Amino acid sequence: MFIPSEESVKKIIGHEFPGGQYSIGHWENFLLTECTGAEALPDGIAHPVALFHVSFLGANTSIGEMFELGKASSEFSIGIESYEWEFFKPLMEEERYQISGKVLSVERINKNVRLYDRISFQFDIRKAEQDIARSTIIWHYNRGRYDR
Repeated sequence: MFIPSEESVKKIIGHEFPGGQYSIGHWENFLLTECTGAEALPDGIAHPVALFHVSFLGANTSIGEMFELGKASSEFSIGIESYEWEFFKPLMEEERYQISGKVLSVERINKNVRLYDRISFQFDIRKAEQDIARSTIIWHYNRGRYDR
């Protein structure tokens, strides 16, 4: 199994995604809300789960590109540590947001017979120079197991 060097993976720290814009359509919010089994929120407020995909799509990236960036050996080699969502204002239907994203950190972990890279991404959602929401994602890029 090929294991990328720690130095080669750390080169992605500070990498910025192209960024872009995204609007949550009413139909999209309706489907997301239905999928969660929740009631629609009032006044065009989008269900918070929209932040999961709005972050990637609005920053003009994809989960696949994030796998490649961290040198994942396969789609099965990724583990999720956390998704932290901060809302400064509610996400609204049909409003155009500016979205940026970057790689915050990379840390090589060698623990309990596991070797992995802990990679942290941050996506910021803004409108008219105002912070609306932030998504911080931490994934483990599993590099393998070893015997002690």
